[in-house]
Amino acid sequence: MKTMDAPRLVKTRPLLTAQGLSLNYGSVQAMRNVSATVFPGEVLGIVGESGSGKSTFLRCLNLEETPDTGSYTLDLPDVQGNLFDLDRYARRMLCATRIGIVYQNPHLGLLMQHSSSGNVAERLLVAGERRFNVLRDKARGALDASEFPLERMDAPPIDLSGGMQQRVQLAKAIALEPALLLLDEPTTGLDVSVQALVLDTLKRLQQDRQITMVIVSHDLGVIRTLADRVMVMRRGEVVEAGLADQVFQDPQHAYTQQLVHAKL
Repeated sequence: MKTMDAPRLVKTRPLLTAQGLSLNYGSVQAMRNVSATVFPGEVLGIVGESGSGKSTFLRCLNLEETPDTGSYTLDLPDVQGNLFDLDRYARRMLCATRIGIVYQNPHLGLLMQHSSSGNVAERLLVAGERRFNVLRDKARGALDASEFPLERMDAPPIDLSGGMQQRVQLAKAIALEPALLLLDEPTTGLDVSVQALVLDTLKRLQQDRQITMVIVSHDLGVIRTLADRVMVMRRGEVVEAGLADQVFQDPQHAYTQQLVHAKL
C-alpha cells in the first residue's frame, strides 16, 4: 500500500528584515532594539501614540535616517548587505526604484507648484527615463491606478484637496512598481468619507498588485482595515506584535489593551 508523504510547509523568505534598530537624538531615545520582518505581499501595521518611535522606524526603512545600531536588508536579486552601509547615491537610487513612500504631510513628498503628472514623472526621471511620451503615459497610468481624476492630472497639488494630494503621492510612490510601499499616517487630517475612499484605494492596490506594505498610524481602525500583522510601539520599543486579529481581539500587553479599549 502506497503511503503519502506528510504535508510540508511552504517557506517564504521575508522581503524585509530589520534587526536591532536603536537610535538616540542626544539624550532622547527614539528607538530601542526594534526588529521586524515583512513577507512578500504582506501588510505590516505599526501603531502607537505620538512619540512612540513608529515614524522614526519608517524613516529608517526609507533610508532617511541611519540608526546608531542595527541592520536592514531587502531580499531582492540586485540588493545585498546592510542597506544602512550604502552611500548617499546608492540610497537615493534604491529608494527611487524599489521603495515608495506616502508621507502624512504631502509637502514632504510633492512639489506643490508643479503639475500632478509632473510630480509622478519626477520619480521616473530619477530612475533614468527621458522620453516625454513614456513619462506622460506612465504618469497617467499611475494616477489612474491611485484613482486620481485624470482630467486634473495637470493641476498642481497646491490646488487640490488633501485627499487628492495623497492620491498624487500614492501615484508617485507606485509609478515604478516598488517592492516595498511605506505609508506614514496616510489618512490623518482627512474627512472621514475621504479617509474611507483612500483606504479602499490602498486595499485594492494591495490586492491587485500584491505590494508589500508597512503602514504607520495612530488610528487602529486604519490598521485593522489594512494590516495582516501588527506591531505596537511605545517609548521607542516594540511592546507587542502578532497577527492583526489576534492582537486586536486578545491584546496581551497592558498598553495594547489600553489602545484597543480606548478605540472601542
